[in-house]
Amino acid sequence: MSVRLKIASYVFLILWASLFGFLAYSHYARLMTSNPGAGDRQTADVPALKNGESGRADAARYSKVLLFGAAFFAGIVGLGILVGNDVSQFVGDRTVKVLYNDEGELDTSPDYEAAEQEWADGNFLEAIRLLREYLNKNPREQHVALRIAEIYEKDLHNPLAAALEYEEVLKQKLPAEKWGWSAIHLCNLYFRLNQSEKAVVLLRRIVSEHSETAAAEKARKRLEQIEPDSTISARPIETESQVQAAAPEPVSEEPSVKLPPGFQPKKRA
Repeated sequence: MSVRLKIASYVFLILWASLFGFLAYSHYARLMTSNPGAGDRQTADVPALKNGESGRADAARYSKVLLFGAAFFAGIVGLGILVGNDVSQFVGDRTVKVLYNDEGELDTSPDYEAAEQEWADGNFLEAIRLLREYLNKNPREQHVALRIAEIYEKDLHNPLAAALEYEEVLKQKLPAEKWGWSAIHLCNLYFRLNQSEKAVVLLRRIVSEHSETAAAEKARKRLEQIEPDSTISARPIETESQVQAAAPEPVSEEPSVKLPPGFQPKKRA
């Protein structure tokens, strides 16, 4: 749900609950005013069960109290669902960030530091091996997988291997913003590998699944840039009749010879 739609839903439900809560209370107050002591009566004395003109008026008020009360309750339930969803999403994102060690803090594990030392010494393949061993023991720390992809791309100049690593990362549950920017990076790798169709599909997925993120805004702009090229390549194939209709007229077989004034070309028999 987009931010605007969510805000509109909150405003609508708050106004709904406020309106019908007020109507339910006002009709209940009128009902109690016209029937003092109604709260202490037995079921047989409920206004809805009375006879006569006064009883019918009280029954109508009683029905409105129930109707407005039900509408008020529905608004409160809707608000509760929205609030519960936002709270659970916030708590879930915070939990994922903690579990995946995605707060920007440096990993101080000795095994991780050993892998980084190998990288600093220029032993890139050994660094990847140690990082992969560390990742197998700590699968939630997906920043390690991103580090492996970075080494493949920048140090070993192997965009294909880096793309494969990013594909595995995107299969994991990451915070929306982190997932979106990882997908953007993978799109750039796809373009470098001349796999533009995969890039376009992934860009559309970013927009549809994580529309509220800054990465989605970046994906929208990129899609707008490549839209003209995609529309040209997607042009439908012409049918045979369309080709014939567009074919140029046949050229005359007679040579175009310039003759002096008053002379005409000799007609063929």
